[in-house]
Amino acid sequence: MNCLLMRESPLIIALNKEKTVYDGFITVMVRKVSHLSSQLHCCWQMKRLLHGYQHIVKQEVALKSQPGCQSFSPPQYYSQLITEIEILGWDKLLFIDAEFRTLKLKAEDTAGHQHAITVKLKSKYPTEAPEFSADLPVPLVITWTSQSTLANVHSQFLLNVEALSEFWSVLDEIDEQTWVLEPEKPTKADSMRRIAIGNNVSIKVQIDPRHPKMLPECCLLGAEHVVTPLRNKLNANMHLWNPDCSVLQNMTDVLEIEFPSPATHEKSSFSVECGICYSYRLESAIPDQVCNDPRCGQPFHQACLYEWLRGLPTSRQSFNIVFGECPYCSKPITVKMVTGNA
Repeated sequence: MNCLLMRESPLIIALNKEKTVYDGFITVMVRKVSHLSSQLHCCWQMKRLLHGYQHIVKQEVALKSQPGCQSFSPPQYYSQLITEIEILGWDKLLFIDAEFRTLKLKAEDTAGHQHAITVKLKSKYPTEAPEFSADLPVPLVITWTSQSTLANVHSQFLLNVEALSEFWSVLDEIDEQTWVLEPEKPTKADSMRRIAIGNNVSIKVQIDPRHPKMLPECCLLGAEHVVTPLRNKLNANMHLWNPDCSVLQNMTDVLEIEFPSPATHEKSSFSVECGICYSYRLESAIPDQVCNDPRCGQPFHQACLYEWLRGLPTSRQSFNIVFGECPYCSKPITVKMVTGNA
């Protein structure tokens, strides 16, 4: 390719040996846009390439010059971006859009967890800082200066995920060795797990991303006659928590139970449907309200039970608690008012 053509249009590349077919971008400097009077001024090689297509170029220039139409960045923007990707490594690039504005870079921590960071570039890149986002349980921290590059971003992202590697390892063990009821499809940002203990009884744990092996926030869910003994064991054995052991082992020791696992139990054993709507999942919610009568123990979705009790003339409400009767056994049952309802 002629040096003059390369200098004028560095973002095109020949697709054949004869150099008659090209792919890429050309930059058009507009002085006056008019379908009738606009003229193209370029080197003779470019004129030869555009022979028979100049009217299309003029139409595109007119369209791109209309108010509200997105304009292309100068060639230096694209050439610098390509150079930065080459330095970083094309294997680190998961995605880049057609406008070369949004990129996704992948990273792997020492524990083998796969991660991705989305980088949205501004028109004045690299002078103007890009926008960064990633699926993390804590805020993403990326420092940017006008001298920063994608390689700098990738290195800082690796530091962010390495600091959370132990947190994800703790959750991996829980996900693999217990039946997790919620969330159904956890993301890297989810720090909560609701773990099945038995039929209609579970424990919700909130793992601290910064201190994942410390005693997590725990909330036992189920009928009171089942939950109360577990709660007493949790309070009595809390001092036995050993940060050198895994979270799952600690919970087993503190609660003095063996958690059901995929190796020993079917998940259907814990997927009991709601006694009102007769489904297990209501949008993303699962039954978490249980009748406290040991002879009943029927589970309900909070929203279903709230609407059911609110429609009964015998029910009463005190602050955000509704008191009524179990739809199955007519024993007393209560439910907290669903957020967003009056």
